Amino acid sequence: MRHVFLTKPIMELQDEYLSFYTEWKESRETMVPWVISKDPSDFQGMLQSLLDSEKGENLPSGWVPDSTFWLVNEDKRVLGVVNIRHTLTEKLLNCGGHIGYGIRPSERQKGYATKLLALALEKAKELGIKRALVVCDETNIGSEKTIINNGGVPDRSYEEEDGNVVKRFWIALQ
Repeated sequence: MRHVFLTKPIMELQDEYLSFYTEWKESRETMVPWVISKDPSDFQGMLQSLLDSEKGENLPSGWVPDSTFWLVNEDKRVLGVVNIRHTLTEKLLNCGGHIGYGIRPSERQKGYATKLLALALEKAKELGIKRALVVCDETNIGSEKTIINNGGVPDRSYEEEDGNVVKRFWIALQ
C-alpha cells in the first residue's frame, strides 16, 4: 500500500474530491459515510458546512458536532472519507457510532479501510474520545473485519425498524 494520510477537506483538493464523489454516485451504492452525500456543486459552501459541523454551529436539531477527514495518497487522490462524531445520541449509540467511513469503489480491497480507521481512531483520541463505537451492517463482512483488525470488541447488535441488523464494536483508545 502506498503512503496515505488524513487531511481536512480543502479547496485545493476540489477536483480530486469531485472525482471521488462522481465515482461513488455512478456506482449507485449507498453513500457512506453520510457526509459524502452532501452536494458538492457549491464546493466552498460544502467546505463551510463541514467546518460548521466540526465547530457545532448551524447543526440540525438533535445532531452532534462531527469532524470529517479525507484519506489521500501522495498523488493527492482522494481514496476515502471518514466522519467522526464527537459525542453520541441514543440513536448514534444504537446504530451510528462515533466513526463512519468509506473507501471509493475502485480502491477497495487494498487495505485502505483498515488504515483509514486506524488513522481515524488517532483523531478520535485527539478529540477526547476514550472508547470509540464503530458499527457496520451485519451483511458488511469487509467492514466487520476492518473494525476487528483495529481492535474492535463486539457488543450487542441492534435491529433497526426495517429489520437491518447493525453490529456494534467498541475500541479502547489508549
